Amino acid sequence: MNKKVFITRTASFFPNDVVPNDMMEEYLGRVGGRPSRVKNIILRQNGITGRYYALDRDQRITHSNAQMAALAIDGLFEDPAEKSNVEVLTCGTSSPDQNLPSQASMVHGEAFAHPLEIYSLAGVCLTGLTALKTAYMSIMMGNSKNAVCSMSELVSPSLLAKFFDEEFRHEQEVSDHPALAFEKDFLRYMLSDGATALYLKDEPEDGSTNLEIEFIHMKSFANRQPACMYMWSEARPDGSLKSWKEFDSSEIAEKSVWCIKQNVKLLNEHITRYFVDVIQEALEVHDVNPDEVRYVIPHISSMYFYNKLDEELKSRGINLPTDRWFTNLTWVGNVGSVAPFSALDELIRTKPLEKGDKILVLVPESGRFSFGVTLLSVN
Repeated sequence: MNKKVFITRTASFFPNDVVPNDMMEEYLGRVGGRPSRVKNIILRQNGITGRYYALDRDQRITHSNAQMAALAIDGLFEDPAEKSNVEVLTCGTSSPDQNLPSQASMVHGEAFAHPLEIYSLAGVCLTGLTALKTAYMSIMMGNSKNAVCSMSELVSPSLLAKFFDEEFRHEQEVSDHPALAFEKDFLRYMLSDGATALYLKDEPEDGSTNLEIEFIHMKSFANRQPACMYMWSEARPDGSLKSWKEFDSSEIAEKSVWCIKQNVKLLNEHITRYFVDVIQEALEVHDVNPDEVRYVIPHISSMYFYNKLDEELKSRGINLPTDRWFTNLTWVGNVGSVAPFSALDELIRTKPLEKGDKILVLVPESGRFSFGVTLLSVN
């Protein structure tokens, strides 16, 4: 018999002070020493007015990814001794501090003083939800009585202008008007650093806002489309990826092969349609009446997609109007896998919640078009 699973505590950590739009390049620098030609266009479209960087103005890292996850986990426990009771740790990120060891190993070392079972999940925006599902299944199937789930992102160091210098110098040699390619510059003005942690148990906690996980529904369309967001690779004309392992060292620098890139055309063509396909399927499969949902937390990478998602839901007759939506995108930035759960943490702290209220969390991932939906009920 499957056990019930509850999110009993949430906590978030954002590094340093909020960085407003007019100060972004003081932290990230200017590629080739020149202001970006697309920065203001991108900021108008994405609607973001603030974000967080684990950097100082000398472009030094102030917090590692694992440290931010550990600080969010610390926020779950008023008494640090409570952490010794944690049985399972699941961690999701798209931007680990290193490829090896795993993210969960590094977070375990930062956050806990006892041995425990760990799981690392990789991906892009959906990796936070996959980490949550791993923790959820551990408890639901009786593997553990509790679990801590963290999602964390440290992307700002990979956006620093200094890492694009070699590519820009190469462009200067072949062009009178050198500029960083749009698919690379685009994401420099979208992303933010931070971490959120959740404490899951097989029973509610007294004095907490307990959220029962009713289901976590996920679907990938990678069989239908090529990669849309990628890193340490380049897209070939046929859409397949050429790994960094196939380049020589000079090419990796000259082409900024290592950097994160977004195929904006592919994104616009498919993301909203597939996203709503999965939302509609989740509601039908799990017999959810949208009218009974009090809050919707849609992870949107940019306010550009806010109205597009609303319009697509309306066109399908799915009654999830925007007056029920909650997002903190504009004031914390797009924190990738962290975003929907930092919004959940903020919603719990700032909005009225009553027993029986339902919260629908919607998570798209453009990496190769994967999507997830979870329904939470206030216990």
